[in-house]
Amino acid sequence: MTAKELVAKVLDVAKNYKTVYMWGVFGAPVTESVISGKTRQYPSWYSAAKQALFRSLIGKGYFGFDCVNLIKGILWGWNGDINATYGGAKYASNGVPDTNADGMIKLCKDVSTDFRNILPGEVVWMPGHIGVYVGDGLAVECTPRWSNNVQLTAVGNIGKKAGYNTRTWTNHGKLPYVTYEVTGNNTPGQKQPTDTSEIAIGTEVVMLGTKHYVSSNSASAKTCKPGPAKVTAIARGAKHPFHLINISGKGSTVYGWVDEADIQTGSQKTYTVKSGDSLWAIAAKQLGNGNRYTEIKSLNNLKNDIIHPGQVLKIPQK
Repeated sequence: MTAKELVAKVLDVAKNYKTVYMWGVFGAPVTESVISGKTRQYPSWYSAAKQALFRSLIGKGYFGFDCVNLIKGILWGWNGDINATYGGAKYASNGVPDTNADGMIKLCKDVSTDFRNILPGEVVWMPGHIGVYVGDGLAVECTPRWSNNVQLTAVGNIGKKAGYNTRTWTNHGKLPYVTYEVTGNNTPGQKQPTDTSEIAIGTEVVMLGTKHYVSSNSASAKTCKPGPAKVTAIARGAKHPFHLINISGKGSTVYGWVDEADIQTGSQKTYTVKSGDSLWAIAAKQLGNGNRYTEIKSLNNLKNDIIHPGQVLKIPQK
């Protein structure tokens, strides 16, 4: 799995799924069987009040995680399947062992207390707790604090951010099961830029991200849908240097300033995944042959066949 894929997956869980903090659970739908089983396994943690809370969520589409099991669940293949025992994850698969938060950081590479050069996709750790840094000064963590679920929080080692609870971590490090790409200078809170030197006002691009801003240096983002858009203003050197307006009827809702790393130029055809899509179905529709799904998988560096609604895929030439 690439760091970009890991970031996309933890963000997807935080933003698009109903979750609750459950000790020892790696993405299982909340059911009576899970509650009863975990109560027997961890009786001191699963108090009567917690059991009652979890039972009130049965049948409502909730998934249970704890901090390290969010990371392990995704690395084990969790895909949000509400009908699967573990949400699609397979225990201890893909070469990833079952370990706790403190054991996970010991497995990491380049562990450091200096957060100035942290990369998106690295884990952030403090004794007994772990999360994933997703860029822009934010981390995704599953915690009983605040909203008692998988949530976005500000990394206090980098700075507070309006609208987010803040946690200061001890270390960060690179997971050995994740591929990290280092391009140029890496600054916390900034995504890695693509080649946008040829972009001018009027250039049509593809918005790959899901955030836009009211100004080129704004700290507060609003969500938008990815897709084709047109560049209407440029502020090179700013935090969000390109102003985009969506192209009507093409699916995107972007209307604001965006990060350089969130746009794609050139003639590369893309497709935005919709609910119910599969790689085979996309290949059949876009390329006329479902068996060409392996080409889509390769072009997008996908390690498995899991895709999510809103994900933007590059499509090979016919």
